[in-house]
Amino acid sequence: MEDQTLTSKPQLSGAEEDDPNHDGDEPMTDLAPQNPQSDSGSDSDSVSDSEDDEAQDNLQLQTLEAQLSANPSDYDAHVQYIKLVRKIGDIEKLRRAREAMNELFPLTPAMWREWARDESSLIAGTEAFPAIEKLYERGVSEYLSASLWSDYLDFIQEYDPSVRECSPAGISKARDLFERALTATGLHVSEGNKIWEAFREFEQAIFHTINDTDVQAKEKQIQRIRSIFHRQLSVPLVNTRSTLLSYKAWEMEQGSVLDSQSGDLDGVSSHVASAYQKALDMYNARVNLEQKISTQDKSDMERFQEFMNYLKFEQSSGDPARVQVLYERAITDFPVSSDLWLDYTRYLDKTLKVGSTVSNVYLRATKNCPWFGELWVRYLLYLERNRAPEKEIASVFEKALQCSFSTLEEYVDLFLTRVDGLRRRILFSNEVENSLDYSLIRKTFQHASDYLSPHLKNTDPFLRLHAYWARLELNLGKDLVAARGVWESFLKICGSMLEAWLGYISMEIELGHIKDARSIYKRCYSKRFPGSGSEDICHAWLRFEREFGTLEDLDHAAQKVSPRLEELQLFRSREEARVEEERESISKKNTREKRKQTSDITDDQSPAKRQKDTVRNLNEVQKKDKSEAPNSVEKNKMEENKVQVEETQVRKEEQSKDSNPVKARVYTDQCTAFVSNLHLKANSEDVRKFFCDVGVVGIRILHDKFTGKSRGLAYVDFLDDAHLAAAISKNKQKLLGKKLSIARSEPRRGKRDPSDQSLPREQGRGTDQTDVPGGSASRESVEASQQSGPPNAPQPNARKPRVEHVQLKGKSTFAVPRNVAALNRTAEKPKTKKQDEEKPKSNDEFRKIFTKG
Repeated sequence: MEDQTLTSKPQLSGAEEDDPNHDGDEPMTDLAPQNPQSDSGSDSDSVSDSEDDEAQDNLQLQTLEAQLSANPSDYDAHVQYIKLVRKIGDIEKLRRAREAMNELFPLTPAMWREWARDESSLIAGTEAFPAIEKLYERGVSEYLSASLWSDYLDFIQEYDPSVRECSPAGISKARDLFERALTATGLHVSEGNKIWEAFREFEQAIFHTINDTDVQAKEKQIQRIRSIFHRQLSVPLVNTRSTLLSYKAWEMEQGSVLDSQSGDLDGVSSHVASAYQKALDMYNARVNLEQKISTQDKSDMERFQEFMNYLKFEQSSGDPARVQVLYERAITDFPVSSDLWLDYTRYLDKTLKVGSTVSNVYLRATKNCPWFGELWVRYLLYLERNRAPEKEIASVFEKALQCSFSTLEEYVDLFLTRVDGLRRRILFSNEVENSLDYSLIRKTFQHASDYLSPHLKNTDPFLRLHAYWARLELNLGKDLVAARGVWESFLKICGSMLEAWLGYISMEIELGHIKDARSIYKRCYSKRFPGSGSEDICHAWLRFEREFGTLEDLDHAAQKVSPRLEELQLFRSREEARVEEERESISKKNTREKRKQTSDITDDQSPAKRQKDTVRNLNEVQKKDKSEAPNSVEKNKMEENKVQVEETQVRKEEQSKDSNPVKARVYTDQCTAFVSNLHLKANSEDVRKFFCDVGVVGIRILHDKFTGKSRGLAYVDFLDDAHLAAAISKNKQKLLGKKLSIARSEPRRGKRDPSDQSLPREQGRGTDQTDVPGGSASRESVEASQQSGPPNAPQPNARKPRVEHVQLKGKSTFAVPRNVAALNRTAEKPKTKKQDEEKPKSNDEFRKIFTKG
């Protein structure tokens, strides 16, 4: 919060112009709208402008009033509203606006000076004096301001009749006020001189009113003025040397013989010189720190840190009064820093501990930072520590509840602090108030439960509060029924908390009420708790019976919890399966979307570009292979041969299944890798993660047709040859601890038309066909169900494979894997001489050979 000023500039007196803290205030009489004097030619324009300004002000006034009605805690709106009303000149509305703001917020010293001056400009008699004096008292109690104190002292001397007439009562009143001002600001290094000089001037003015014949009174007054000089010279203030020279000049006026041409301290008494030199040394030690906190070109954070450094220096000096003044100066510049207020109150609790000063600081701290719960907690502890009446403590507690804290835990801490204080005062106070009994604690707990239950349901802080309540009902209130009632009411709100039931049971066990504890177990063992809580309560009941129950009790508990534990285990297994299914479903969806995006990008590339990228990737793989050692090459060849044998065997087995007439998927294996040595527990998601950086299109893990278990083999489809080459480069890398063997699947040596219906078909049976477009088990089952007849019956529209021209050579010709030529196609290779020689001869050719022979 910064000092707020008005847009209009007042006519300042000479003293106000010299005041660096003056904020441009002007008397209320000068704030009313005035039409400037002008010639007749511009009168109409001036009236029109004035009316427009007035209409605009009224509209803005209505807007601010509506804004404050909706949100009374809007600090900036209050400031703007006061400015506007002051500009209009409505004194009654202005008073109400200022009072409304001060009920919620402290006003800055500049705002208090403005308010007091506005009221002073309207003073018509002594009847208005007490009200303005009260305004000054309110102002100086909120922030440290030498300028505000100076205005207050000037006002008292000018408008208080007793002070103005120098009556004994008036002089005593003024002196007391000056002493208060010195206590507040006399140690202010940069501004304290204002009050000291004003005090001396006041006493010197009194000196001149004393009759010359009254020598004793004059001498007494001289000693009073001399004492003020001595006190001021012992304090490290700015312009200390100027004060010393003024003192020497004043002493010479009183007849003292001092050598003004010699050193500054010549002719000055030793004790005054010693105090002056000490004060000068103290000032020199602080002048650099004073300059740092007064520099205006620094940021607020930098200036705040400079204040903290200055405070550490003063605290090391060990003068609490100086530390307190510096704290007051800091909070005047940073009034809404909760850390600063907290640090200030901690220091006062440690040093002063008691007194109205500390109470006033806590009051101002909670008014400046009402949102900071720890300040309210410390305020309550301070009041309890100083034996404040119950009415005052209750009032502070209720004010705290009206604030908006940043966390709910701060409300819990506030309620617990209040209960702690009541408990201690009931148990340990020697003078217990008549109204302070346990019912007040019960009322506070009930208030806390009602207040916090909508926000802290099923939370540990709320449980801690009720556990404390039940314990006090039992130990302090001596009421077991009430303690059980606390737990029962809490369970109605937070019955899903396992800790609540265990806390209730623990209380009964501590009291030795085993049957009651057992009955609670019977009530809650079948409830569903978060996490593993449902299992935990069952096991807790069994432990309870082992420790406290009979064998029959243990058997009964086991009979109850065993089905429950089985049910929970089954439920958990199903949940895990469901979660796994959802996770795989989401993964499939993401893969399809990724494949679609990748396909769009690939389609945008020209064929030449795609071919170029493919060749480049294949060359990189070949270079990598050539860079390996010779023994590694031979080892890789052996592994490749092993993979090809395994793949051939797998394809033979798959080919044997083609006799099943159920319509099957067609796999052309354009870009497919054959993976072997796969971990038996590896699923499609594991394989997908392994190839996540090379663009997987589909995964088919082979399973045993009888057991359904994985065979450690899989086909993995990729987007293009480039991705396939990158996948093959991952050969011998580990998946789930096993090195994979990865090779290219080659179902044919020549090209073929994938649309040819005579291509060998692979049944999806026994394979995991995730992420294959159109290859889901559901689609295959629909297609199979559309065919009439039993599964093994011949289909009328089934196309018979043309095998009459096929020649199979070599061993193991009972099944043909997919990496041989298509059954109804011949290889499109040019015929060689060797092939012509091996061509079977017709009967006519054989006859010619025999007849020729």
